[in-house]
Amino acid sequence: MEVMSAREAANKWGISQRRVAVLCSENRIENATKVGNMWIIPANAEKPEDARTIVQEQSDGKKAKPFLKWAGGKGQLLKEIEKHYPFENKRITKYAEPFVGGGAVLFDILNKYDLKEVYISDINAELINTYRIIRDDIEKLVKVLLKMQDEFIPKDTEKRKEYYLSKRERFNYLKINGKENINIEKAALMIFLNKTCFNGLFRVNRKGLFNVPMGSYKNPLICDENNLRAVSEKLQKVNIVCGDYRESADFIDDKTFVYFDPPYRPITGTASFTAYTENLFNDEEQIELANFVDKMHKKGARVVISNSDPKNSNIKDNFFDEIYASHKIKRVEAARMINCNSESRGKIKELLISNF
Repeated sequence: MEVMSAREAANKWGISQRRVAVLCSENRIENATKVGNMWIIPANAEKPEDARTIVQEQSDGKKAKPFLKWAGGKGQLLKEIEKHYPFENKRITKYAEPFVGGGAVLFDILNKYDLKEVYISDINAELINTYRIIRDDIEKLVKVLLKMQDEFIPKDTEKRKEYYLSKRERFNYLKINGKENINIEKAALMIFLNKTCFNGLFRVNRKGLFNVPMGSYKNPLICDENNLRAVSEKLQKVNIVCGDYRESADFIDDKTFVYFDPPYRPITGTASFTAYTENLFNDEEQIELANFVDKMHKKGARVVISNSDPKNSNIKDNFFDEIYASHKIKRVEAARMINCNSESRGKIKELLISNF
């Protein structure tokens, strides 16, 4: 019997070599045999049907995209991350994203798959409040945002700055003193500030107060009504939790795909942006997350983790290689888009770590 390697099969079928290996491990290629670390495949084997057509894909045509610009957003890495989506065999029917942030991966999955259960969480209370308001009170939110847009856009630069600073002050007041009945206003302010602040950056100081100055946008789209409605529709069945990533443990089982996108480890000692919230994520917490990943692996979950690659600045820094030594580590190219120094923006390596 003539045979071919996984690489040859990948070239023949127009898919990645990793995808071929996954298909072999799931017994979806008849008579494929593993010899050492290599898969040997019959030369006449046919490409298995793409089971993503079996896992019901969304057919309403309304695609949602992230409603906030978010530092570390994964839009540019989706092509790499989606290679790890494990929904083809219908065994994985749940999705969890415990550091949801801007939700690029979340919305990509919600656009493509109709899963049984979806869980998202974040410790950023204002972010989670905004997700919930979009899901539960979209009409009221749109009304408030349209009013802000109509008030802000016609103003000159100085008047815009006054308006922006007043809204930032109001947001911080509600962040500290807010009650349930003003959550819609707080969500609208979160979106307004994100659309009008410098670089769309969400950053707080050690007191937890949002402190980003106004950006210099000519005509910002403050209320993207069509997308907000699409997002609201996609979120209807999503379990949205404000809390630590460990709270996802009760949701995660052997039918779950989990994507962890924690605050990145600074690439250099002077790279200080970690303040999505007033709680920082240091090396000890990175190690605790790695231990949590190991526990979810033992449950049978499919897990992917992303992080910065310390080898960008120190080739001898094996921090992630060591704490994720039992998993697969892939280095992928990404663009660093948010940096106060435009000369520091450019291509770097990031890590995609998986347990399968």
